[in-house]
Amino acid sequence: MVSPIFLFYFLTFLLIGVPVLFALGLSPIITFVQNDQVMFINMLYQRLYAGLDNFLLLALPFFMLAGECMSSGGITPRIVSFAQTRVQHLRGGLGHVVILASTLFGALTGSAVAATSAIGNMLIPEMTKYRYDRSYSAALTAAATVLGNVIPPSGIMLIYAFVMNTSVAAMFIAGIVPGIIFCVGLMVVNRFQIRHYPDIQPMPRANNLERSKSLKMAILPLMTPVIILGGIYGGIFTPTEAAAVAVAYAIFLSVYVLKVTNIKATYALFAKVAVNAAAVLIIVAAASGFASAISFSGISNDITKFIGEITTDPLILFLIVNLFLFVVGMFLDAGPAILIFAPIIGPIMINAGIDPVHFGVVMCINLSIGLATPPMGLVLFVASGVSGMPLQKISRAIIPFIAIEFVIIFLISIFPELVIGLPKLLGVMQ
Repeated sequence: MVSPIFLFYFLTFLLIGVPVLFALGLSPIITFVQNDQVMFINMLYQRLYAGLDNFLLLALPFFMLAGECMSSGGITPRIVSFAQTRVQHLRGGLGHVVILASTLFGALTGSAVAATSAIGNMLIPEMTKYRYDRSYSAALTAAATVLGNVIPPSGIMLIYAFVMNTSVAAMFIAGIVPGIIFCVGLMVVNRFQIRHYPDIQPMPRANNLERSKSLKMAILPLMTPVIILGGIYGGIFTPTEAAAVAVAYAIFLSVYVLKVTNIKATYALFAKVAVNAAAVLIIVAAASGFASAISFSGISNDITKFIGEITTDPLILFLIVNLFLFVVGMFLDAGPAILIFAPIIGPIMINAGIDPVHFGVVMCINLSIGLATPPMGLVLFVASGVSGMPLQKISRAIIPFIAIEFVIIFLISIFPELVIGLPKLLGVMQ
């Protein structure tokens, strides 16, 4: 039996600022050496390798590359133009444009950080021009762009599917309805919040010619998630093959159709993604070893027994877990948090009768919101850099949007059909 003290070491390392990778690797090793359990170190090395020896994980760098190709290939202006011609005339129209564009951009790139940078650089100056408060614009952009991790294809949903051995297709399709609900919820809050800014100037309604032109410009990029999800759902290719197809399609669009870049320019993207993917995958490897230490320590059984003594009601359990995940998301990035906590919390939720796909989507969404919450929200820092506004002002302005996102989390927790209804309807899950 492995001593659970390695969890204390892990938390201590995080609090003093040690990178997650080293905190994951060092904490169990120190415990093994202290307890004369050196034989477990060999097991740890084996798990590091086994954690990466999975064909499904190849999809992660491919999806990252597809997102980079899309975001640097002239896609952003087309998506923004399409969103503007649909909702710019509504009250708080540019705010709605940010939300809709972020939703669509998330379906293409699956990256909240990339969406914040791309959408923010385009629309925050435009919102300032129409007398939107700059802090409000930055807060809305940060709150909306976390949808990049919710709308499929989603990298963190892929990680959850890998950790919990669930269907990638089911996870992706299960994220569609919650993503739409989040989009609508943010628009409702924007509509009411805009009353506090009476100086905002309205935008004119786009005519039919402008709508038609923007649709023609955006239709090919918007086909990306259709190709990915349709191919996986139709059994044409696996999730990993779908990711490779997405890369080929993104390069084809950028180089040969839109002609905003060339093949030579894509080499730099390959190098950039190789570094970023290596950073993610090495954390996956370290987390696999950490998960093995958790398994050998028996912590999962202890936590299950402890929670069972508190409540056996699935809804109350979901409430407790959601509150816990929300706090975790404030300090830890979604990917590492899923790798660490999904093997611990997942079995508890499944034993309580909660579907693993349902819990997975809720977990991914909850942790994604952490990207837009202080003190460690990465999207907040990006929004601050793009807008030039202090983090404190953005953090205050984002509170109503975080509140509605948290309400929606509990809504999809209480009503599982909002999550797993569509996958069941399409026959992806029983």
